[in-house]
Amino acid sequence: MRDFTELKTCELVKSRYFRNMKTFIGPKLRKLRREAGETQAQMAKSLGISTSYVNMLEKNERSVSVPVLLRMMEAYGVDWREIADEDGSAQLADLRAALQDPLFDGARPDVAELRALLSHSPDMAACFQKLHQAYMATTDQLLGLANASESDLGILQSSPETTVHNFFREHRNYFPELEAAAEAFWEAVPYGSDDLYSTLKQRLLDDLGLHTRIISVAEMPHSLREHDEERREILLSEGLDYPNRVFQLVHVFGLLTHRELLDTVLSTSGLQDAQGRARCRVELANYYAAAVLMPYDLFLRATLDSKYDFDHLATRFGVSFEQACHRATTLQRQGAKGVPFFFLRIDKAGNVTKRFNSTDFHLAEYGGACPRLDVHTSFRTPGLIAPQFVEMPDGSQFFVFSRTVDRPKFTRHDTDKRLAVAMGCSIEFLGSIGYGEDFSPTPARMTEVGINCRICPRNNCDQRAHHAVLSGSPVDERKRGPTRYGS
Repeated sequence: MRDFTELKTCELVKSRYFRNMKTFIGPKLRKLRREAGETQAQMAKSLGISTSYVNMLEKNERSVSVPVLLRMMEAYGVDWREIADEDGSAQLADLRAALQDPLFDGARPDVAELRALLSHSPDMAACFQKLHQAYMATTDQLLGLANASESDLGILQSSPETTVHNFFREHRNYFPELEAAAEAFWEAVPYGSDDLYSTLKQRLLDDLGLHTRIISVAEMPHSLREHDEERREILLSEGLDYPNRVFQLVHVFGLLTHRELLDTVLSTSGLQDAQGRARCRVELANYYAAAVLMPYDLFLRATLDSKYDFDHLATRFGVSFEQACHRATTLQRQGAKGVPFFFLRIDKAGNVTKRFNSTDFHLAEYGGACPRLDVHTSFRTPGLIAPQFVEMPDGSQFFVFSRTVDRPKFTRHDTDKRLAVAMGCSIEFLGSIGYGEDFSPTPARMTEVGINCRICPRNNCDQRAHHAVLSGSPVDERKRGPTRYGS
């Protein structure tokens, strides 16, 4: 036990939580005590401290010391990170974004007050977030009722995509269990095979008895991949390029060999409906596939060395540009983090088709993205990087770069299936991004953006598509602003 205690003490002292900062654990300690069914006096006895000290810890009147934290680990079997982890950046960003709603004009708490709320009453903050999300979902439903028939009413509900996004966000886009499973994949075969596709086909055959066949578009016109369980075959469309054929095979391998692991992770999502759970399982399998093809340590080192040159990364790891971008958002391992990015993908109509986030930037949850983001104009310059500096209504600033990506196109008669992706990070990380080397964030270069027109407070924006749902500034009929919605 002594060796264990000395090891954990060393680990704690070296950690960022106990270097030059006080750590308050009030709400988490109170929750731990209630889960154990103990009074403050009983917990004090277990920890070898006074009842008054437990009381002060729960009220955040005292910071926790290393010896007390170690006793908690021994007495209650909890990891010190679960108690001392103070990284509430995502929750703070979500609160700030919610409070940008015009509903709160004139009564917005400042950042210090929000930090105090998260520190002292995290459950209250979570309840507020849940209530505001329910309000937004209900508002969207009401807005749709005017044009909805009775048969449409059953589908006016929150999309499972939103729940899946929030689930990934709560985990900071990082799942250590899936990373460990991906690392174990390469224990059977050496990493860096010259013909990974053949290696994967053989692995599927040896481990699962599954054959892989390429199918013509004429035979399989509406699918890119199918699993024929009766014939024990994986069918891949000839419309898939090499990187996507490889990705699909790893995805299937993850789905079939790690079903229990995926179900364990999925059980923490809170998803109950079959559609939402299926969507989440697919995204978790995608995460696993990306982690296999772009191993964490190797990929992180390559991102830093190349300054996040995603064309270079895609070529080096044999993946697509979009897959490399997506993987970069998951580099959030404690002690080995990459630049925290948000990832946004849109179609030509501006619909958000995929989003992942490990930043404070609040991505649109309802409706399209802000039209002032250059991700929309990147369709004019396909394949080229479009850099941009943006500022949110709360004053936070980000560097965003966008580029188009192509989807499989089977015949010359197909319509253009091009999409656009945007990657963004806080302005403080600009020096780490090669795409920003020739630019500086001067006021003239900064574009004012919002989450979307529905709640954006910028009434005189020349790109506003409609009124904010709740606007404190009604249109003045005596004036004409940049649009019909401003004055």
